[in-house]
Amino acid sequence: MSDNIEITTIPLTIGRFAREVEAFLNNNGLRLDTLDLCLVARHPENDHIIACGGLSGDTIKCLAVDATLRGTGMMQRLISDLISHASNLGRQQLKVFTKPENADIFTSLGFRMLAAAPKAIFMENGIDGIQRYKRHLTQLRREGRNGLIVMNANPFTIGHQALISFAAQQVDTLYVIAVAEDASDFSADERLRMIQDGCAEIGNAVVVEGSEYAISAHTFPTYFLKQLSDATDTQIALDLDLCARHIMPALNASVRFVGSEPADPVTARYVELMNIILPQNGFKVTVMPRVADSDGNTISATRVRKALTDGRLIPALSLTPKTTWPSLLGQLAASALLNELDTTPKPGLVDQADCGAHSDMDLPLMYLSIKTLRPHFTDMARLGFASTLPASDDVIKTGIRAEHDMMQATGGVNTHRGAIFSLGLTTIAAAHLLHTQEQICPDKLQMTIAALAEHIHPATDSHGQRAVKATGVDGALATAQKGYPMLFTQWLPTYQSLAGDNYRCHRTLLSIMSSLDDTNIIHRVGPDAARQVKRQAKQLLDGFSLNALRELNREYIAQNISPGGAADMLAMTIYVNSLIN
Repeated sequence: MSDNIEITTIPLTIGRFAREVEAFLNNNGLRLDTLDLCLVARHPENDHIIACGGLSGDTIKCLAVDATLRGTGMMQRLISDLISHASNLGRQQLKVFTKPENADIFTSLGFRMLAAAPKAIFMENGIDGIQRYKRHLTQLRREGRNGLIVMNANPFTIGHQALISFAAQQVDTLYVIAVAEDASDFSADERLRMIQDGCAEIGNAVVVEGSEYAISAHTFPTYFLKQLSDATDTQIALDLDLCARHIMPALNASVRFVGSEPADPVTARYVELMNIILPQNGFKVTVMPRVADSDGNTISATRVRKALTDGRLIPALSLTPKTTWPSLLGQLAASALLNELDTTPKPGLVDQADCGAHSDMDLPLMYLSIKTLRPHFTDMARLGFASTLPASDDVIKTGIRAEHDMMQATGGVNTHRGAIFSLGLTTIAAAHLLHTQEQICPDKLQMTIAALAEHIHPATDSHGQRAVKATGVDGALATAQKGYPMLFTQWLPTYQSLAGDNYRCHRTLLSIMSSLDDTNIIHRVGPDAARQVKRQAKQLLDGFSLNALRELNREYIAQNISPGGAADMLAMTIYVNSLIN
């Protein structure tokens, strides 16, 4: 019967199809996961689904065959079709979680076992895979008593540093594998860099790039969801079994170090099972109690992220080593841009509701631009994190690299050039103050921004510079060279006074629009319209309402008015407040 049944793709974006697949999987003891390709076979008489399988990236998931067809070859056909589809998509090496009873089927189709747990096995096909990663690890292998830590470091804290320092004292060589999965607030590259910088003075610590074989969406997806489920123990067991079979032997590591987990139930369960599974395989586990702050509260990356989300740099600094501080600044700069973007409604600007007066920008493009700029702000912070201010040429080069990547990502659309300049100078100045004084005072931040901008020459032919020449107003550079006086004397106090106001950002934006000579508006519609914008913003600020703001947005869209300079200053106001809050 199975030879005559057709296997076809099904679009899970259509609700009734997704519900149909979900019901079939539930009846077979599985749950529907995120798939970018789904194949099904239907009964020739009643059209019910009788077999299902899918791909998520390079992983086979949601594989099930109706009980009436097991042993008929349908499972092999389904897997072969999935392999064929994957090959057409350029995915030559596949992985699969499956039940232990399916091992022989996958083995016959070229898959090999990577790890096993009582309720599931993890397999892959292809000619290399984990062997390539093991060869890489073997090249780092040293003789002696070696230890292993696997950490996410989202971000790297004093607690992480203390664990590494403690573990390094117990072994000849300590390998620290950085989780490679990009499912955290800080990117994989940045987390790796934070760990490397944080370990620089620990001579026997070797930081190793992570892989899909250690706490990844392949081996332990629940880790990134942070919730216990029926699948959690199985995923943990597979991840630990893979570590015991492949990673620790490749590094000649005999002991794995881990911090205790008093808060996160998933990580706590991971530590609990680690103490069972690794000793069963001949390895030792050492658990170090979490480090606490002076108030007795456990230091954790979660607390750091909470402080950053709340727009408060100072508490985050106290929980992290200095080597992490540039990354915190980069995160706050990007967050300020996101807060500006998410403020809705805004007159003439891209927001959650519409594209404002822009025909070349929309919300997804703006999000992409901010994501692209995020690592550049950290680079700017690293540039400023020194005992002397960087040379103007270095500042300019860093900004040009950021602008180049932004323009590549956006297809040539200038989404955030002004923000690169204003937030970039502020980031460099803040980093310098943190390095030299370990605090950021408003007056010193203003002076340092002005000092950085002093020797930067104006662009020879830009929209803003032409507006400056035509009207005599201060452009972006002149305002920076004065240290953004209105930001510190007017906009920031306004923003701070509105703490707790649901329309804090809206009102602050109007305050900025009412006083800023916005060269973006002057370029688009001329100086008379720019003066009118100031008057309208002042009137709306005095009689604020969302309906009036929406009406002003419609008017500005019709008149092609976009207060882009004010949007940049709103982001900068939010950013500066987070630095000194």
